[in-house]
Amino acid sequence: EVQLVESGGGLVQAGGSLRLSCAASGFTFDDYAIGWFRQAPGKEREGVSCISSTDGRTYYADSVKGRFTISSDNAKNTVYLQMNSLKPEDTAVYYCAGLNSWYLSLLGDEYDYWGQGTQVTVSL
Repeated sequence: EVQLVESGGGLVQAGGSLRLSCAASGFTFDDYAIGWFRQAPGKEREGVSCISSTDGRTYYADSVKGRFTISSDNAKNTVYLQMNSLKPEDTAVYYCAGLNSWYLSLLGDEYDYWGQGTQVTVSL
């Protein structure tokens, strides 16, 4: 059974940091790209960042570039999203997703598997 389980969300003040984790199981992790997406109430889903588990290539949305860092621990089948300098507009449910491909994408419709999400709330 394929599973993607997010953790690490919570409430943080503006300027603070959080680290999200995405633990994957049930598929060949090294063959996949893992992406992080977010969705705020009343807004469309937004691609945040993705990483290739094959070779470590990364890609970021402009809105988080320089503040967020994605990384992968292939031995643990886990991808992390380190979020620094958080802003209230980063408030959303964050999802990780798996894409069975060598290429990177921030288009959610291209992804095969999804986690249940973790809430991130950034207060003023």
